[in-house]
Amino acid sequence: MKQFAVGIDLGTTHTVVAYAEPGGSDIRLFDIEQLVAPGEVKAAPLLPSLRFHPAPGELPANELQLPWPASGAEREPVVIGMLARKLGAQVPGRLVSSAKSWLSHGAVDRMAPILPWGAGDDVRKVSPVEASASYLEYVRAGWNWRFPQHPLEEQDIVLTVPASFDEGARELTLKATRMAGLPRLRLLEEPQAAFYDWLFRHRAALADELADTRLILVCDVGGGTTDLSLITVEMGDDQPQLTRIGVGKHLMLGGDNMDLVLARLAESRLANGDQSGGTKLSAARLSQLLERCRAAKELLLGPNAPATATVTLLGAGSRVIGGARSAELTREEAERIILDGFFPAVAPTEQVQQRRSGIVEFGLPYASDPAITRHIAAFLSRHAAASRAALGWRDDDTRVPVPDTLLLNGGVFRSPLLARRLESTLANWRGAPLRLLNNDNPDVAVARGAVAYTLARSGFGARIGGGSPRSYFLVLDDRSNGHHGVCVLPRGSEQGKELLLRERSFALRLGQPVRFHLVSSTAGESGGQSHRAGDLVDLDTGDFVRLPPIATVLRPISAGGPQKKQEIPVQLATALTEIGTLEMYCVSIDHPEQRWKLEFQLHGDEANGPEHGGTSDLPPRFFDALAKIDRIFGSRAQKVEPKEVRQLRAQLEKLIGQRDGWHTPLLRRLADALIQRARGRRRSADHERVWINLTGYCLRPGFGFPLDDWRVGQLWMLFEAGAQYRNDAQVCSEWWTMWRRVAGGLERDAQLRLLDDFAQNVAEDDAGERAAGFVKAGHDDMLRLVATLERIPASYKIEIGDWLIGLLRREKPLRRGVAVPDSLILWTLARVGARQPFHGSAHDVVPPETAAAWIDFVMTLDWKHLEAAPFAASHLARMTGDRSRDLPDATREQVIRRLQAAGAPQAWIDMIRETVQLDESGERNFLGDSLPPGLKLLG
Repeated sequence: MKQFAVGIDLGTTHTVVAYAEPGGSDIRLFDIEQLVAPGEVKAAPLLPSLRFHPAPGELPANELQLPWPASGAEREPVVIGMLARKLGAQVPGRLVSSAKSWLSHGAVDRMAPILPWGAGDDVRKVSPVEASASYLEYVRAGWNWRFPQHPLEEQDIVLTVPASFDEGARELTLKATRMAGLPRLRLLEEPQAAFYDWLFRHRAALADELADTRLILVCDVGGGTTDLSLITVEMGDDQPQLTRIGVGKHLMLGGDNMDLVLARLAESRLANGDQSGGTKLSAARLSQLLERCRAAKELLLGPNAPATATVTLLGAGSRVIGGARSAELTREEAERIILDGFFPAVAPTEQVQQRRSGIVEFGLPYASDPAITRHIAAFLSRHAAASRAALGWRDDDTRVPVPDTLLLNGGVFRSPLLARRLESTLANWRGAPLRLLNNDNPDVAVARGAVAYTLARSGFGARIGGGSPRSYFLVLDDRSNGHHGVCVLPRGSEQGKELLLRERSFALRLGQPVRFHLVSSTAGESGGQSHRAGDLVDLDTGDFVRLPPIATVLRPISAGGPQKKQEIPVQLATALTEIGTLEMYCVSIDHPEQRWKLEFQLHGDEANGPEHGGTSDLPPRFFDALAKIDRIFGSRAQKVEPKEVRQLRAQLEKLIGQRDGWHTPLLRRLADALIQRARGRRRSADHERVWINLTGYCLRPGFGFPLDDWRVGQLWMLFEAGAQYRNDAQVCSEWWTMWRRVAGGLERDAQLRLLDDFAQNVAEDDAGERAAGFVKAGHDDMLRLVATLERIPASYKIEIGDWLIGLLRREKPLRRGVAVPDSLILWTLARVGARQPFHGSAHDVVPPETAAAWIDFVMTLDWKHLEAAPFAASHLARMTGDRSRDLPDATREQVIRRLQAAGAPQAWIDMIRETVQLDESGERNFLGDSLPPGLKLLG
């Protein structure tokens, strides 16, 4: 059965679908049925990429009815599309927006329920992947209702993604499509799709249209990203030959940023109409205001713009109308803010400014420099060699090569003002006018172009060549001669063609943790020549971007043959798949039919870990140290005196240096040796004390280095059984110290399990059933442990913090007359209520109003005799730049004044006044422990 050709643009702001009927070449837009008001459905080509989560009973079920049955995937009513936008502008904290931007944010768990960002506990949350999947599932339901004989999942689908998306973001996009019931499709870069749309519309006279064009810049500025591509044009056989030669870096910079700048201006004018200034809005209310400012921006920058636009923020609760506040934005200031801030007329040699952005309200890593023109200048410089060749310039020409043709796409360029500014800036750089290709509807061009791409693959229209937009390199462990990588897939590699690196072999460990680090580069070598597969490259001198690591334990495929070996020789095979993602295999040299697929790791913060780990990083007597560990804990019974067991740490320090100098690769190798010999700890209480102490020390903080998740998982398997010698007080203390040290690597469920034991250990009586492996602990150990449980829900942290306040007030007596130092209680309170978590997600931070209440109490303490009080206040009031976590300005200023009066360190004051990193001393004080040398984790 012939298929429809379908193109889906899953955009930050809108989702758009286009299609061509089987055998046809007429590209149409698919009008998507959606709620425009309660109980009112209308079809429109643009589906806002927004979800609204109504409160229970807020909207009757009959007012949310769509033409097709409700999806079983949604447990609670959800509004998607135009009505979601309207409701989100009226009700704060319930609108999921910018899911696509979060999808590319590698510093958060993109599969964790974190959206709407900053929403209250009473609002259902979803992950960026789930939100993206819901828009696609909605499209599928609408299509299948319209074309029941041609289900969407059975059609020829192309889904567009930013050209700058890394492998992690692409893999997560594909995960969202599978969740939506669309397991088979291809990915296409959005700038290419926009150009395919232009090619299709001018197919009848393409040779004439591009006769004078040599180099095209496609600039796609959407709601969440700025996406850049360069395409060369060469005439051959009387038809233009098109090749994409460069794509830009990932830039989280677009219409959302412009809306936010205007929203902050409007916010300053909202206090009862007072134009002189107002109070700071909550994150949820600011999200409301953003929707209003988006509409105002489009009005003020559009054709026939009025002189002013009024932005109204509705009141809350019973004062929805009476509590409304308004502010005016003028056309002149909107033009000045957007043009001068985002499209300044700069020189082509001006550098991107590496500074802290003011656009950091919602926790997303926006580009620090909002000037899109500066980013374009940097992009053109990065691809100067290939561009000079395309334009026919001499290699020694030092000018920045500017394309002769420009295609603009994205909703931002619906404004003629912005389009003219960018066109004139590029013309000034070039010293001559450039040709602007007509884009009659930038909102839908990408979806139409995805269909045109499918038609071109069938021979109906010109195709764009170029293959992989970037080269990929495997980072080599041996850093004795510098920082090197081997090219595993060159830029320009065509889709579907596997590449085997025959000239290079690697040793693969089976049944043991292995990790691979990859980097990519969109630029070629000097002279515009791409690297070749197998080339050894100096990674210290190029422009490389780190990808999520590949970290796994590869198992033998069968019980027989060479897989019985712990280490086998392999070669690497790579390919750019038909769907546009990187695929990588280890292939056995002796038995080529045996291969292992390598998967990118997309959870947690492993991508931020250091890249060393080879034997060149280990001290000369490392293997002597391993022999000492094996003598004490190995499987072979050896006559070892108790004194020798107790002195193991001292013996290791004689062999490999003082313990505080052991760097992360060494620590993790030691941890691996200890975990493999965990059974040996049972031989005596001395064995267990030493093993627990060393293992916790070597694995701290439980994450930050490749395969730490695997290591901590192996360690967690020991938890339920508990300590062998749990009647030994020192063993028990070491047991809980170990879990405190590695807690950062534990998942939420494991941290909740530790919380159970904390509660039983600090209970006022001994009542209650305890697990068989329960290990008793002192209150000091328990407070230090609970401080590290950053992944538990904020509601539990609030309970813990209130309990700690009760201890300080002497309202909560501890059982058996236990005394705990106030300094430890305050340190624990600082960790529990910290604005900037060390390893947890920001969505588990206690609300600002809770932290402010705790600060109010801390401010009543005697800071002269209790140094931990100002320490706690500084971390509870720390500035993050995220409005959903930051305390009110007045509260932070009050803390600053008190700190200054108390003579507190300047670093404590600085971290309340602005977003700063902690230094090594600050980290150690905050964690209650030192980090391994060279391991930098706090942002």
